[in-house]
Amino acid sequence: MKRREFITLAGSTAAVWAFVEPCVAVAQTARIYRLGTLTPLVPMVSSADRGAILINTLADRGYTLGKNLAHEARGAAGKVGQLPQLMQELQAAKVDVVVTTGYPATVVAKASGIPTVIAQGSGDPVATGLVESLSRPGGNVTGITDDASKLSTKRLSLLKATLPKLRRVAMLWNRDDLGMSLRYESSARAAQEIGVAVQALGIREPDDFDDAFAAMNRDMPDAILMVSDSLTLLNRKRVIDFAAKHHVPAIYEFDGLVREGGLMSYGADQRESFVRAAALVDSIFKGAKPADLPVEQPTRYIFMINLKTAKSMGLEIPTNVVALADEVIE
Repeated sequence: MKRREFITLAGSTAAVWAFVEPCVAVAQTARIYRLGTLTPLVPMVSSADRGAILINTLADRGYTLGKNLAHEARGAAGKVGQLPQLMQELQAAKVDVVVTTGYPATVVAKASGIPTVIAQGSGDPVATGLVESLSRPGGNVTGITDDASKLSTKRLSLLKATLPKLRRVAMLWNRDDLGMSLRYESSARAAQEIGVAVQALGIREPDDFDDAFAAMNRDMPDAILMVSDSLTLLNRKRVIDFAAKHHVPAIYEFDGLVREGGLMSYGADQRESFVRAAALVDSIFKGAKPADLPVEQPTRYIFMINLKTAKSMGLEIPTNVVALADEVIE
């Protein structure tokens, strides 16, 4: 090949690559990652609360909503029977990952085969069969879970420290939710270990709360422990109001209920759980398989006390218990 022809060919090739390279770069950055969220409660919208934590954490990792990230939020608003249909909608939207809260939503997501990240409230994933083990989940589900037995022991010990004469605690839980039934059983065992009797009040529907309240009125417990799922959370105000009216100290699993007037709560920091769930989503977006991502446990737990509620009940919280609180509402 003559030198002039070679130079012409090289120039043409360079021009072609000058055009092709930006196109390749555009093609490489054009992918839109699709995140689905599924909950038995209201949808986790990207602009508020837990949904905002997910989206903002993903933004810190390079995903921008409306550019390379799409978010499909679905929530059953307490109508758990609608979860399969909502999951079908997420499948139709071709989501890459589903973030769930609650055992019923996680079961439905697992059945879909889509990579699933538990962010909160699904109970023991090994005992319920959601994963094979915490270190090697083995399927399409991973996420964040807490140790129910340790948490139950801690909640009951806080009640005992607040009420040294604690003898009997009423436990409210959704008996149709396997994850929460196992959590109740852990709580009942923890109570027995410290010599506290349990008034078991399993419920299945909103009307059952009336029966639970009637049972407590007949034989008033020293305290109440409410296990949180969609059913109990949607009826939380009824429980908070009953406890306030009858001056029965109650402990809850999340600080939000204390902000609404509950006496005290002890549970995982929800912000941390959703930040870490977003990190798992990022790993899956980048090619990791849920089967290879160990199920994580929270590292931060929050103890909150509402002293305004205590005062209205005529209850004096011991100073040593108040000193343990991460946040006090006065």
